[in-house]
Amino acid sequence: MTTRTDLSESPPIASRDHLLALFAQGEKPARDWRIGTEHEKFVYRTADHRAPSWEEPGGIRDLLDALTEFGWRPVIEGGKLIALTGEDGTVSLEPSGQLELSGAALEHLHQTCAEAGRHLRQVKAVGTKLGLGFLGLGMWPDKTRDELSWMPKARYGIMRRYMPTVGSLGLDMMQRTCTIQVNLDYASEADMVKKFRVGLALQPVATALFANSPFTEGKPNGFLSFRSHIWTDTDPDRTGMLPFVFEEGFGYERWCDYALDVPMYFVFRDGHYHDVAGKSFRDFLEGRLDGLEGETPTRADWTDHLSTIFPEVRLKSFLEMRGADGGPWSRICALPALWVGLLYDGATLDAAWDLCRHWSLEERERLRADVPRLGLRTPVPGGGTMQALAERVVELAHHGLTARARTNAAGDNETGFLDPLREILARKQSPADRLLALYHGEWNGSVEPVYGDQSF
Repeated sequence: MTTRTDLSESPPIASRDHLLALFAQGEKPARDWRIGTEHEKFVYRTADHRAPSWEEPGGIRDLLDALTEFGWRPVIEGGKLIALTGEDGTVSLEPSGQLELSGAALEHLHQTCAEAGRHLRQVKAVGTKLGLGFLGLGMWPDKTRDELSWMPKARYGIMRRYMPTVGSLGLDMMQRTCTIQVNLDYASEADMVKKFRVGLALQPVATALFANSPFTEGKPNGFLSFRSHIWTDTDPDRTGMLPFVFEEGFGYERWCDYALDVPMYFVFRDGHYHDVAGKSFRDFLEGRLDGLEGETPTRADWTDHLSTIFPEVRLKSFLEMRGADGGPWSRICALPALWVGLLYDGATLDAAWDLCRHWSLEERERLRADVPRLGLRTPVPGGGTMQALAERVVELAHHGLTARARTNAAGDNETGFLDPLREILARKQSPADRLLALYHGEWNGSVEPVYGDQSF
């Protein structure tokens, strides 16, 4: 989740045009399109696989503090270290100490993979000193919620109180899941709309390819991506497949209306997060927000609010692809490769839209509902299975990356970053299928070996 690192004064929002301006200001010519990759991992004690707290010796606070040796700058909230900023983006904490890198906006995937490599070398070096390991899965395989502590971030306290009032799995989302995401640019409102529609319709493909959360509290949970399933019972006001995105006339205005109708969580004022959970941003615009009467929003408030919306694809001043489970190092680079290949070449984007443009609302919803359980075995609209659709999508991504022709010093283009997905497709198994086979086979019904299998 987004961590506020800029505490400087933000310009006020005086009209609806100011709300819409955030989206329009995201427009960039293709030569300026960038790639921002976010990836989370679980932190555990190597001695006993326990999840460390923030405050304990050698815990999460000490992990962040030690990373400053690599040039990261501390971000303090309420007198406590809760994030870091640097040239490679932001290192931040999810609610129960999951460690996230929100990477910088980079030109090509070679830079993305180099950035991920630097980050992982740094955290492993620190982890060796502190006795910490880092696990790449979509969900804690063995931890109960009660075994996990909470990070000292005020916004998480507000969300922790609100989540159980709107869904039964919101606290699981906060405490027990990890993801890989990629943030991508658009040239115009029309380009945003097409990318949003393709990303949303084909997001289940990414969910199937990256499904990596089959265990809960030490046992199979009946899903391949339980992380994905969790979102279906987190908060219906701010999640889902957003049918209106496919309606005629969708654009910045319609997204703005949707975002305004999503209930708020908090307002940040004078260094404090004020709990306004469930209240209306529309009232905030008019200075009628209960508890903060007379206050009106700033651009930072609008950006904060947009970061609390959790559909499968999200628009801020860029588009976020949000459907993938966390996983091992190689798949960190594969996720942006998939979406950059599909969305950053015009001909490939058109071909990807042709794959899904005729799907009905019911077909898209069914695909989203079935993929967390069935992965690559999921039936897809028009017949066949997700396996065949994913093969076609990865092939298109390959064509898109080839057309981009972004090479490294050795002359290699970006298509090699798709190799982990080709390996998954060659096995005809989502990653979680492999973990389940190990659990029922050589692991003898234990999830303990997953720490050796899926750690960085």
